[in-house]
Amino acid sequence: MVASQLFRIGELSKLANISSRTIDYYTSIGLIEPVKRSEKNYRLYGLETLERLMRIEELKKDKYTLEEIKENLDSWSKITSEEKITLKLTEIQQHLSQLEREVKELEPVIEQLKPRQANRLYTRIMPQTAACVEALMLLMNKSNLL
Repeated sequence: MVASQLFRIGELSKLANISSRTIDYYTSIGLIEPVKRSEKNYRLYGLETLERLMRIEELKKDKYTLEEIKENLDSWSKITSEEKITLKLTEIQQHLSQLEREVKELEPVIEQLKPRQANRLYTRIMPQTAACVEALMLLMNKSNLL
């Protein structure tokens, strides 16, 4: 997709996997805004809106109200790139802490597995874990360069 590509509501709806009515509602309450209107007066949205919709859906899953989401997004757009990186790293750290807690809850179950079952489990988990650690290291090195 080209960075300047614009989408009508139906197209944006399919890309974001959100109903057209929801997009229309988010527009009416100021959560998202069209970039411009077409010659036939259709609202046109950019890729930034698609990213914003993804963020809205993430926040909704975390049980934020639409008002809280609006405040969150408004404050997010007012911060610098360096602050955004710091916030994102903080979110990742919180997510990792949550995963740690979940793994600790699974430890009693894992201990009951037979050795072969445990080995298969670890074999499947290790590449993903290593990739996550590597991605975090890259992010941290980049943020240290800023």
